[in-house]
Amino acid sequence: MNVLTVTPNPSVDHTVELAVLTRGEVHRALAGSVEAGGKGVNVARALARHGHTTTAVLPSGGVDGDRLEALLAPQRVRALTVPIAGTIRTNTTVVEADGTTTKLNEPGPELTVADVDALQRSVCDELEAAPDWFVSSGSLPPGAPVDLHARFVVAARRAGVRSAVDTSGAALAAAVDAAPDVLKPNEDELAELLGRELHTVGDVVTAAGELRGRGVGEVLVSLGGAGALLVGPDGVVWAGGEPLVPLSTVGAGDCTLAGFLHACGTPAQRLATAVAWGRAAVLLPGSSVPGDPETTRAATAVRTLTDPDPDTLVKDLQR
Repeated sequence: MNVLTVTPNPSVDHTVELAVLTRGEVHRALAGSVEAGGKGVNVARALARHGHTTTAVLPSGGVDGDRLEALLAPQRVRALTVPIAGTIRTNTTVVEADGTTTKLNEPGPELTVADVDALQRSVCDELEAAPDWFVSSGSLPPGAPVDLHARFVVAARRAGVRSAVDTSGAALAAAVDAAPDVLKPNEDELAELLGRELHTVGDVVTAAGELRGRGVGEVLVSLGGAGALLVGPDGVVWAGGEPLVPLSTVGAGDCTLAGFLHACGTPAQRLATAVAWGRAAVLLPGSSVPGDPETTRAATAVRTLTDPDPDTLVKDLQR
């Protein structure tokens, strides 16, 4: 499979592991790691580790931009960079021994109109090669138009390429109207988008159904430790497993989307693979992506349920 991704706001991800984080104190880290980051970059890394051909389009500038490209080089991800004047951001994650994760995400460099135009041209040029999937994901940096992900989806449709989007806030609202084939919000992002709380499975299914009514093909809703729901033309499926103590949750949602794109078969089989990849990711340090051994082990603990009880509270799905 050939997958093209675009990450408008990539990062160098620095993860620090501590026993306990105490505000205002000096800490000695137990371990640390540095990875190329950003949602689309993580999707590309995860798929490349499973043998797929991946191209990651991203703006790049400054010392951290050079570092990001160097980090991607050994991971079999083709990085197509758009030079910018600004410096790529560094995101810092602190992971405590009990799995508590604290993230400090920088806003990223401000993109000029010329930067945005160059990024769009690079994506459109790559879409001409007709990849199997196009993934547009992540936050938008300062200066980027709020409908940038939507523009990419429209370009993919014109090229006859299936698209998937993972973003949040106003960028998510704009992307919905572009009707991607797959939309991957988490529960909180979906609630924010529709302006109401989602407590039960029925609440989430109804909300996802509203997005499908606006043209979205499938809605893959990640529920954190409670697994994920898939709402599509063939109905509703839930997949999840027993509670885990995560080592790091950074990039787990991106691995979930990568697993969904990787999988074949029924909706239940595709969702089970997606959840297995996400569960495998949280048991790895930093923003590491799982390979075959990790995802295979995780898959043995995943169970699926077609048409789950709509009255079940989301937090009770693991039980």
